[in-house]
Amino acid sequence: MSDEEILEQEPVVPAGTVGARLKQAREDAGMELTQVAAETRIPQRHLLTIENGRLADLPARTYAVGFSRTYARLVGLDEREIVEQARLELADGEDVGDAPAKFEPGDPARVPGRGLAWFALFAAVLLLGGIYAFYSSYFAPGMGPAPLQDPKAEVADKAANGDAPAQAAAPAAAGPVVFTSEMDGTWVKFYDANGERLYEAQMAEGDSFTVPADAEGPQVWTGRPYALAITVGGRSVPKLSEVDEVIKDAPITAEALLARAERPATPASPAADGG
Repeated sequence: MSDEEILEQEPVVPAGTVGARLKQAREDAGMELTQVAAETRIPQRHLLTIENGRLADLPARTYAVGFSRTYARLVGLDEREIVEQARLELADGEDVGDAPAKFEPGDPARVPGRGLAWFALFAAVLLLGGIYAFYSSYFAPGMGPAPLQDPKAEVADKAANGDAPAQAAAPAAAGPVVFTSEMDGTWVKFYDANGERLYEAQMAEGDSFTVPADAEGPQVWTGRPYALAITVGGRSVPKLSEVDEVIKDAPITAEALLARAERPATPASPAADGG
């Protein structure tokens, strides 16, 4: 049936029905049926079918209930009341054995478009792919792609073949060793393996000492290891200790300090006397 044929019909709709109430509310609001159709995005012929009291003539029960709710919202009627009444009117025209639909569309204007649906599908595929990749790499690491480079495995392979580099296990030394005091009154003594003093002072904040490059087995003795910042070739390395203790005979060659940086810090041999 065309829109013109529907518009030409003017059936007598019983007062108090969903269609009558919606039509009356529309007219009280001074709205034309075309305006309602434009704002609700419901085809005009469906709106007229509702107003004519023929809810059962709509494509499905879900459309009848959903359109009635949207129409009621626009004209200011109680949505829940209109929905319940629409269900009752539809039930009067159904067989006892017909089961009501469980899904009811809301506002047709809120139905997601095709583009959004494709985007949701694409996102779901990406999510499933990520989950598969995670479980494949976690529970079956051999199934995933090999890392570009594994330094530990490379060193182990070279060692097994007898061609491991002689310095593979130790960090390379680079640059001068510099101690800088971060507090005033930091007493410190630097000396070599023979006990010859290299430097001894109460260092002020900001004072620094560079260990001579030719010093043989340089060591340090201080009661404030936490106050001495250390760099090797400009690179910061861990302090000799972060607690208030006496450190004595701690080796401070570049090799020793860099080796400490590669493992958890351990206190050097403490002395009973802070000198």
